[in-house]
Amino acid sequence: MLKEPKRKLGLLFSYLLSQVMEDVFKEKRKLKNPIRFQVGLNEEQKKAKTLIIDNTITVITGLAGSGKTLAACQAGLDMLFKREVEKIIIARPVVTAKEEIGFLPGGIKDKLDPFIAPIYDNMYRLYNKDKIDKEFADGRIEIIPFAFMRGRNFSNAFIILDEAQNITDTQMELAITRLCEGSKMVIVGDTGQIDLKDRKDSGLFFLQKVIAHSIEGVSYMHLKTNHRHPIVESVIEIYKQLRN
Repeated sequence: MLKEPKRKLGLLFSYLLSQVMEDVFKEKRKLKNPIRFQVGLNEEQKKAKTLIIDNTITVITGLAGSGKTLAACQAGLDMLFKREVEKIIIARPVVTAKEEIGFLPGGIKDKLDPFIAPIYDNMYRLYNKDKIDKEFADGRIEIIPFAFMRGRNFSNAFIILDEAQNITDTQMELAITRLCEGSKMVIVGDTGQIDLKDRKDSGLFFLQKVIAHSIEGVSYMHLKTNHRHPIVESVIEIYKQLRN
């Protein structure tokens, strides 16, 4: 009569022990020391990174050269290397700067590489190129076209939506609804660099209205400091004056 309860108790004990050992193993695998990046963030970008780490969805806007994508990439790599997420997902709209480039040969990766190049550039600046290439090869950093996002669910992932000003309202809603347990999403864009045929189609405009409703776990920051050559800020300012 006592055999069955004992067997169940033994199975329960084995299961609990395996869970404890798994948690211990995961904890041992986590890196205790700060990740040493090749490029540091300025004070404004550090605040943006803190927002990203502390929230589920973070929207980062700013002028060209403010280092929006750099901050997002550093936060993503930091969490990936510390085993706080299992992978980084990168989605970027396939929209050119008002120029038709025709048919691109190759597979999906080959077609997307020209559009994803800024992400590669930022990651190579931040960390060892061989290490980054291995993360891509092992699937721990994945590039996904917006056309293939429907039906995907992202758990324990760090998602970067880059060039969000060129993501349509429908695409933005689709992307955000892919978010599952244990994941974070960073939406990066600049409404001054919209390349869509109709500027009003940009999902970033509507998303900013959504943010105004103060949803817990959703944060927003606008970067103002130039992170590129000092001359960039001066040129942008002249462009703004001449257009007004």
